[in-house]
Amino acid sequence: MGYELRISGVEPESIVDGPGFRYVVFAQGCPRNCPGCHNPQTHSFTGGRIADIRDLFREICADPLLKGVTFSGGEPFCQPGPLAELGRMVHTRGLDVVSFSGYLYEELTAMRDPGVGALLAQTDILIDGPFILAQKDLSLRFRGSRNQRVIDMDKTRRAGTVVLCPEQ
Repeated sequence: MGYELRISGVEPESIVDGPGFRYVVFAQGCPRNCPGCHNPQTHSFTGGRIADIRDLFREICADPLLKGVTFSGGEPFCQPGPLAELGRMVHTRGLDVVSFSGYLYEELTAMRDPGVGALLAQTDILIDGPFILAQKDLSLRFRGSRNQRVIDMDKTRRAGTVVLCPEQ
């Protein structure tokens, strides 16, 4: 089991990266390099620092106000194994998991990567799609451009097709 994760940093209490108070883990490394990205410092795969997910979990457990944890980036699905394990740990505490990805849900499932599948299985809400500067819209909830979707993963798994969260 790999417990190490390369991160850009964390935000211990965010209200803009998913519903409720959230602990946000910013994964380091993204191959997309979307023009106008909100987190360009997370693109390099050699930047940031190495973190142990057990230490992150201890920080998460210490905050009784949290509703959940968000995996942002960078691209979380470039390090799916340790994030899937952290997601599993987070669920044992009754918290939910939001994952951001520059990939579409359909692209992620087509990868047929066991780590990607494991992270998707631990994700309650997936915000997918690349940031597109021409579609930037700051009025959108939890996303930066109109092409991005907020997907209810529990309903999507049951329906076998993408189901968006309400208010989309």
